Amino acid sequence: MANLNGTTSDLRATFLGVYSVLKSELLNDPAFEWTEGSRQWVDRMLDYNVPGGKLNRGLSVIDSYKLLKEGKDLTEDEVFLASALGWCIEWVEGFDSYTWEFQLQAYFLVLDDIMDNSHTRRGQPCWFRVPKVGMIAVNDGIMLRNHIPRILKNHFRGKPYYVDLLDLFNEVEFQTASGQMIDLITTIEGEKDLSKYSLPLHRRIVQYKTAYYSFYLPVACALLMAGENLDNHVNVKDVLIAMGIYFQVQDDYLDCFGEPEKIGKIGTDIEDFKCSWLVVKALELCSEEQKKILFEHYGKTDPADVAKIKALYNEINLQGAFAEFESKSYEKLTSSIEAHPSKAVQAVLKSFLGKIYKRQK
Repeated sequence: MANLNGTTSDLRATFLGVYSVLKSELLNDPAFEWTEGSRQWVDRMLDYNVPGGKLNRGLSVIDSYKLLKEGKDLTEDEVFLASALGWCIEWVEGFDSYTWEFQLQAYFLVLDDIMDNSHTRRGQPCWFRVPKVGMIAVNDGIMLRNHIPRILKNHFRGKPYYVDLLDLFNEVEFQTASGQMIDLITTIEGEKDLSKYSLPLHRRIVQYKTAYYSFYLPVACALLMAGENLDNHVNVKDVLIAMGIYFQVQDDYLDCFGEPEKIGKIGTDIEDFKCSWLVVKALELCSEEQKKILFEHYGKTDPADVAKIKALYNEINLQGAFAEFESKSYEKLTSSIEAHPSKAVQAVLKSFLGKIYKRQK
């Protein structure tokens, strides 16, 4: 096993090695009588949907656990278990058609692409658009979801925190699915109405759709592995949810004002009628005349309409509003983190914040 005290590439190599072990176990699960065809299908489906992307959420379980151990070298067993939990999160993510990556993630990604009628993910066709896949992808998404309890059963059933892990993953999946539901019903085709959009709605969607699984779940997994009771860390959850909201506001900002070559995509939130922080903040700041421009041109794909929305954003200085939001968010988060009695927990939270503060992609 790679040296965990070595480079980032060592850690990534170790993490990917655990994926290979988990995949092999799943492809030989004794609960199902495999045929060569079914094994080949799941093998291909996993490799296509799972280990691509940055793997940040999965790797952060290992990083967080190591920080909670206050610098002590991790045993091979600890590295494997933290990696397995990291892969379960990657298996979870996926509602967000740009940022989510594998298992709980991959499960959501596969279904999210279908719901959003997306065409590509990570530079390749969405799984459901691959020849001969189509709506079989719905069942593949269900398969991915069911892999998570199989992994947890195989490797954590004898652990004192096993039931807490099951409860944690079930709760976060429910929260994420509920957040996706709010997002979807707010933008039902033919019923687009900007008057529904507000800062509280945006916060609600982001909190449930992104923040719980992207920020809280990795740290909660590490805390459970470290023998902590999650009921004693409600304040940690609050900080991480606030961090997740800050992260999504950054994402919304970069979608419009970021450089495509840096963020790796051309933003389409305006064309897609997204409940973005920019549009809800604009609704708060605009005069009645400016609101008429928003209502008339937001959500339209014609470049002229998009240009009018961007010109309005500049007119009301949304860049300045974002800079103020970012500054206040960082100050509040830093204050909350430093108030925590545990230096190890502080280190975990500061590590997360340091990775996202003033990011450009």
